[in-house]
Amino acid sequence: MTRFQIKTTGITQDDFADMVAEKVERALAHYDEAINGPTMISVGKIAGSIASAVTLLSPKHQRAIDAIHADLPGLASKFVRALAAEAARRSEAGAVGTTTLSAEAETLPALPQSDDLESMLIEDWAGRVAGSTYLEENLRIARSTLHRWQRRGDVIALRKGGRKHVFPLAQFVDGRPVAGISDVLELIGNPRLAWLWLTRPAAQLDGRIPIDLLRQDRAEEVVEAARVFAPG
Repeated sequence: MTRFQIKTTGITQDDFADMVAEKVERALAHYDEAINGPTMISVGKIAGSIASAVTLLSPKHQRAIDAIHADLPGLASKFVRALAAEAARRSEAGAVGTTTLSAEAETLPALPQSDDLESMLIEDWAGRVAGSTYLEENLRIARSTLHRWQRRGDVIALRKGGRKHVFPLAQFVDGRPVAGISDVLELIGNPRLAWLWLTRPAAQLDGRIPIDLLRQDRAEEVVEAARVFAPG
């Protein structure tokens, strides 16, 4: 399929989005008579844009969406709240007297700056993750330092796509990986398995979550538990 036309039907992406938007508007009008007209139109446009964007995904990413269908309502809710926050921020920036919107925006997550599906899929099981740019700008971790930590196994890096990596944010305290991360990674070996173990209740720790204990400077307990858990 091309960017501008869906080959199986010959309809353009814009026409397809408009068609979905119209059907959603009709459904909303039938479902909720109290919803106002402008909101109804906006919701239709959102639905149409998303449907159109999905048709542009690769088969791999379409299958990835299929695999998490049970989680889609929750992800959609997060997206809509983030969209509302971004709309509020723009409204505040462009007009005076929008204090109500501004206050609401502060309580909502920021709208993602990219539609990176792979990062969304990783965050679905790993929690918040970030790349080297975010870590440098927000945690003041230089790229060279981050790469050195990664080479030495001092930090858990999760592969995203081909050669890119993202880093779970929960492993950092005061701009450094918490003590014990490198030991756990060395014992368990696989970064994904290590992070899964660190972020779930561990039987070896009486149901406590290892990463929480590491953040409380209780590395010795966690490392011993990892030693028991580690395969082989």
